[in-house]
Amino acid sequence: MTERSCDTQLSGYKSLDKFDKAIINELRHNARQSISFIAEQVSLSRSAVTERIKKLEQTGVIRGYQVLLSESQKQGVSAYFEIQHRCARCAEVIHIFTTIPEVITCQGITGDMDLLVYVHANSMQRLHEIREFIDAQADIVKIKTHVVMSEWINNQA
Repeated sequence: MTERSCDTQLSGYKSLDKFDKAIINELRHNARQSISFIAEQVSLSRSAVTERIKKLEQTGVIRGYQVLLSESQKQGVSAYFEIQHRCARCAEVIHIFTTIPEVITCQGITGDMDLLVYVHANSMQRLHEIREFIDAQADIVKIKTHVVMSEWINNQA
């Protein structure tokens, strides 16, 4: 993630100064790097960086840290479903997706499709069952499936 895109994402946080943003940028690049290294990169003392990280965690700006596995090392299979429905509003069909535990995200999108649903299933067979279940719903007009082959960048927290 570039510093510019990090700044853009953090623009809603009015209380963050340039040092907080720089620290967050460093943590996004590698959350396991040492406080000493981060301090050197952002031109602050180790104690100042430690205090700022602690404050960012306590205020909920930093909600946690995660391990991202490459797709090829994961068990199971992930896919995106593009969904088109016949309802007046997306909210009218969301109940379909809340009943499927494998659904990770469900987002309204622009274009000829209405929803983008991200699913992680334990097998290709289970992914097929989920797709068939969604396709069988009366309000679903069209579904396109995109199986994830590789994951190169994931900045979701």
